[in-house]
Amino acid sequence: MSQRADKLSSQSADCKPLAIGSETLSVASVDAVARSVQPVALSQDKAFRKRIQKGADRVAELVHSGAQVYGISTGFGDSCTVSIPNEQLHALPLNLTRYHGCGLGEHLAPELVRATMLARINSLAHGVSGVRLELLEKLVALLQENVLPLMPAEGSVGASGDLTPLSYLAAALVGEREVLHKGQRRPAAAVLDELGIRPLELLPKEGLALMNGTAVMTGIACVTWTRARQLVDLANRITAMACLAMAGNANHFHPRLFEMKPHPGQSRSAHAIRAVLPDDSGKPGTRLQDRYSIRCAPHVIGVLDDSLDWCERWLEIELNSANDNPLIDPETGEVYHGGHFYGGHVGQAMDSLKTAIASVSDLLDRQMAQLVDSRFSNGLPSNLAWEANPEHASSHGLKALQISVSAWTAEALKLTMPATSFSRSTECHNQDKVSMGTIAARDALRVLELSEQTAVGLLVSVSQALEIRRRRGELSELPAELAETLSQVQKLCPFVTEDRALEGDLRELLAALRERRISA
Repeated sequence: MSQRADKLSSQSADCKPLAIGSETLSVASVDAVARSVQPVALSQDKAFRKRIQKGADRVAELVHSGAQVYGISTGFGDSCTVSIPNEQLHALPLNLTRYHGCGLGEHLAPELVRATMLARINSLAHGVSGVRLELLEKLVALLQENVLPLMPAEGSVGASGDLTPLSYLAAALVGEREVLHKGQRRPAAAVLDELGIRPLELLPKEGLALMNGTAVMTGIACVTWTRARQLVDLANRITAMACLAMAGNANHFHPRLFEMKPHPGQSRSAHAIRAVLPDDSGKPGTRLQDRYSIRCAPHVIGVLDDSLDWCERWLEIELNSANDNPLIDPETGEVYHGGHFYGGHVGQAMDSLKTAIASVSDLLDRQMAQLVDSRFSNGLPSNLAWEANPEHASSHGLKALQISVSAWTAEALKLTMPATSFSRSTECHNQDKVSMGTIAARDALRVLELSEQTAVGLLVSVSQALEIRRRRGELSELPAELAETLSQVQKLCPFVTEDRALEGDLRELLAALRERRISA
């Protein structure tokens, strides 16, 4: 396991509550909360709580004074020129949550909703959104009790933030629409009543503060980032196994070679591959130069590795920012109208990351094409069919798996079209340039899911190839790391001696990968 994976695991294993309002969040901490392995709590720090209260008090002052402030005493979006009568101000935030209840598509998975909730709470906890402490406390209570709004994935253009999907979070707070609780889909009002949580009556600015931000795209991006980090480590391990199975040349990963072109991720990849290969790899008789999918693997995987570095920086800035509009300085009382809800950085990060992820999937697909083709695998049987099977002639080995791997890879590559290039002018041309950040994040997650499928297909294939070599007596004892990975794979997908359906095995491997039970 890489040092970076160790960092993720140690943070995930920490059961100390994450104190929102006192701690700077990391991508790893979002992942830990999303997977329900780290609890959350609202900070008890007096200065933090005083700051939140001052922001809410300032909103109350603005309402009392009759000041014209966007979304507090005016309509929303292009309707900002419409002044709202005093007697209707309290209806305004609830109306906002209701008319945005028009999302469609599948509901976001529970871990994505939890990540979204944490991102939104953390943004509001900066104290410049004008919400009450009570609102933050109730949001944290929902997260603690695992009351998750049913949040449709489709309907956000990423500016003004994730309005439509976040309206489902606001609706849950006020006891409207449906939530997922203890695996059941139920009316929010019934669940709140059961838990003794009083529905919140939204005050001016609070509906807008809940909805006008980048929490959905940021939450999805953080989960995607963490799983992409795992994919880097796994791709390195698979490449080492493929290289050994095809009697490849380990000198392609020599540390001195990578001092001459020192991209950090590329060098880390080469080191990870070389470190688990036997010392006699690359002995006389192997190819002088392996094909690109082996020889250039660090140059492909390294691009994803290095991309994760700058993406992490951007995501953590977004995660720890105030990203709604308007923002209210609790110290000076100044109101700032701006566009921090714009998800441009998240969108660009996800569009770039999905391209690098898909390229790794393509690399693995090319490795499998070599493994199953007896013309290129240095002596392995066609389709990795076990030749000692009495019915060897009728056995087709992993022929169909290679087709599926190619299908998953092709779909991943197809989705690399940048979502951020498709800005649409919306809402009476008020939102005339939008980020598409949420679509970019969803696309990146889908590309990642397909690439994970490719990776487990390759795990089956390299394990089959190494076991064939071992049963033939062509391999001495495997290096400990590769032997551990091989053992983990074979427990879930035994050596294929005769044709059988592999779907169940692949699903078990995919679950093990996502639950981090596969060593890499």
